[in-house]
Amino acid sequence: MTPAPDRTRRKLSLGAWHALPVIVFLLLGFVAPLLAVIGYSVMPERTFGIWQPPTLENYVTVFTGTSYISFLWSLSLAAATVAILAVICYPVALGLARVFGRWSSALTLVFTIPLFVSENVRMYGWILFLIKNGVLLGTLKSLFGIEMDSWLFTRGVIVFGMVYVYLPFMLFPMTLGVSMVPRETRDAAFDLGATRWQVFREIDLPLSMPGVVIGFLLSFVLAVGAIAEFKVLGGQQVIPITHDIEIAFTYAQNWPLGAALSVLLMLVVGTLVLLVLRRFDLDAILGRR
Repeated sequence: MTPAPDRTRRKLSLGAWHALPVIVFLLLGFVAPLLAVIGYSVMPERTFGIWQPPTLENYVTVFTGTSYISFLWSLSLAAATVAILAVICYPVALGLARVFGRWSSALTLVFTIPLFVSENVRMYGWILFLIKNGVLLGTLKSLFGIEMDSWLFTRGVIVFGMVYVYLPFMLFPMTLGVSMVPRETRDAAFDLGATRWQVFREIDLPLSMPGVVIGFLLSFVLAVGAIAEFKVLGGQQVIPITHDIEIAFTYAQNWPLGAALSVLLMLVVGTLVLLVLRRFDLDAILGRR
């Protein structure tokens, strides 16, 4: 009879062999490009060879230039987008999970349909809708005599565009989180005399927190990397950090500077994400204890 430790060791060995293709794929598809970007970030300016003495001049250029303004715009507008999405999506998630019942799948499909259309096409559609004498403002002028200037090329319309684009990425995790709350627990709380606010504060929100946190992080990371909304709807009135990265890698042909900006963006976003996660007990949220 094979001893228990030997069987456990054999299972671990078999599992490692089965996981090897996934590990290789992650190393080639994620770790290797990440290391390449980090390596390029310490190369001399406008250098394309890999065998160059490392330097920190690209990071000095970032901190002594105006790129920090782009960082602040990207982070602040992404945070505003996440806050607005949270206010919009949580009530909708409650409705999808509890109110609409068998119609929830059909309504979820309605929110999914825009994802099948290119983001740029949808942005240009909003231009036709919001431009002066366009669909919305032209209709107001024709029917009610209300003449207004174009709503385009403002910070508000940039946030509107990001809320529109990233709404499904906040809504679906939230809906999943809300659906994880047991109905029996809520009913028991009501039977014990709890008010609706107490049930929401003590049961609904804590137990749905995994979906809420995932929706927050997913929407924030995507919004920080947004660029189409700034270019198309914002008319480059606000320059995000992604635009600086694009310019460095394309028109400026300064790959080391673009890599340094990318590394700093990953560090900033990664640090913020870790700070948020530290405020939550993930083991308790996920039911591990």
